[in-house]
Amino acid sequence: MRNSWSRWLDTWIVSLFTGVNMVKRKLAAHDNLKITLEQTGDKFVVKEASSFRTLDLEFTLGVTFEYALADGTMLSGSWGMEGDMMKGTFTRKDNGKVLTTTRAIVGEELVQSYSYDGVEAKRIFKRG
Repeated sequence: MRNSWSRWLDTWIVSLFTGVNMVKRKLAAHDNLKITLEQTGDKFVVKEASSFRTLDLEFTLGVTFEYALADGTMLSGSWGMEGDMMKGTFTRKDNGKVLTTTRAIVGEELVQSYSYDGVEAKRIFKRG
């Protein structure tokens, strides 16, 4: 799925990645991220491919796991389901702040929303 960022991207990146300079923020806005989701029961495989890295992540709904953001920031948390929407709640290991992420299929798009430290952003992935 191809994606587009909302206009709040830069604010959200500044909030989540405190200390990330403007050049890196601008690069992140053009990471060309593609996501593939595969589900078997409560188990998911998420394949991420971007300009920065390729990652295969396996997890089970409701089971806590660790995850590293592209800049190396470590998170710990889990994904769950709320109706037809996936909701992930993750805590940064370095500062204890919570990142909440939701994923929902809306028409032919995957809408991924983020909330961190009072800042919200949305990323829309179009079926590729």
